Amino acid sequence: MSKPSFRESILDAGLKVMLKTGYEGASVRDICAAAGAPHGSFTNHFRSKEAFAEEVLSRYFGHTKELVKQALCDRSLTPRQRLQRYLDIISAVLADDKWNRGCLIGDFSLETVSQSELLRERLEAIFQEWRGPFASCIAEAQGAGEIDSAFDSVDLAEFLLASWEGAILRMKVERGPAALDRFKHIVFQTIFKEQK
Repeated sequence: MSKPSFRESILDAGLKVMLKTGYEGASVRDICAAAGAPHGSFTNHFRSKEAFAEEVLSRYFGHTKELVKQALCDRSLTPRQRLQRYLDIISAVLADDKWNRGCLIGDFSLETVSQSELLRERLEAIFQEWRGPFASCIAEAQGAGEIDSAFDSVDLAEFLLASWEGAILRMKVERGPAALDRFKHIVFQTIFKEQK
């Protein structure tokens, strides 16, 4: 009889541990303990902690893309409302965690890019893919005259995601929603102000 594979449970546990403690704070021992897996199982499935972290990051981004789709593909809302909806969905997720965790993409961007070219390249690819649906939604809003067309939609998508990540970092420091609420209020009264 073959031994059970712990690969999926290690990845699931790794995501939870890394969200809580970051890349550096998450030891292989802690990840295996959280997965209920023998320590040797990690090296059976992953060639390094760095390669493991890349898979965890991809898993996290897959979930994020589902949230993007949920918000930005909702045709019952205007494009501007869809942008707001995404920020509200993420705010609710962060509220459920009592403002104790942020975004793994932002956390890894701060923590790993100077140490790992593999993770830096994966993060760069994630940001490029992530901005796509936002740029399309913003372009749609601009085409409908809903928001100003003074700036390129890709640049606005980059601005939105980078600024939102900054607000999430402040939220983690403050352990409350003020930075998120402030960002949403200001961005929708300025950059994404509804055109009359």
